[in-house]
Amino acid sequence: MTMSILARNPENGLLGGAAMTGNLCVGAWVLWGDSRTGIAATQGEKPSTIWADEAFDLLRDDQQAQHVVDQVTRRDGGRAWRQMSLLCRSGTTGVFTGESNQGWKGELVAEDLIVAGNTLKGPQVVEAARDAYLQTEGLMVDRLLAGLRAAEMAGGDSRGNMSAAMLIVCDTEPPLNLRVDWSERPIDGLSALVERARAPDYARWVAGLPVRSDPERHHE
Repeated sequence: MTMSILARNPENGLLGGAAMTGNLCVGAWVLWGDSRTGIAATQGEKPSTIWADEAFDLLRDDQQAQHVVDQVTRRDGGRAWRQMSLLCRSGTTGVFTGESNQGWKGELVAEDLIVAGNTLKGPQVVEAARDAYLQTEGLMVDRLLAGLRAAEMAGGDSRGNMSAAMLIVCDTEPPLNLRVDWSERPIDGLSALVERARAPDYARWVAGLPVRSDPERHHE
């Protein structure tokens, strides 16, 4: 029921994800991040809302993301209806797609990038998202938005899109967690939220918030 993109910037440790779906509130149950360990997307016909927490706990001792995904999914009797992508802080990747998910389902993995989906019009959707992300220059937020737009143009969710979300985490920056829970044009709504987050007053306020690398930060 969903398409997601997970990405990593090896230069600054930024971990980001974006997702869209033909259901409500994709940001509430697909994207999960912990700047200390990694970023995950949990989706599917019956997505797990606990897989990501389990994976992040395991990543503290095991930086091999595929090994972690295998452990988490193997012990879930409902895994056939679920899908998971995991991108570790160190750059390793892990994926799982249950066979009972509907429509076209699968994933593409590149260096510091995972694109995955189910109930899609076809493989061209994840291919378009991957290509747009890799070919777009600039900040991660812009590259993730480009990936979503390209996926939508390539057919997207076979039922259409109803919600979209973005999550970016990093030790040196406050998290960016943007959600459009319902809209006839959710990617446009997400893009508008990104622009609002860039507004000088808001950006200045966010820049003074505490982060893992500076937990007592409070300057204006």
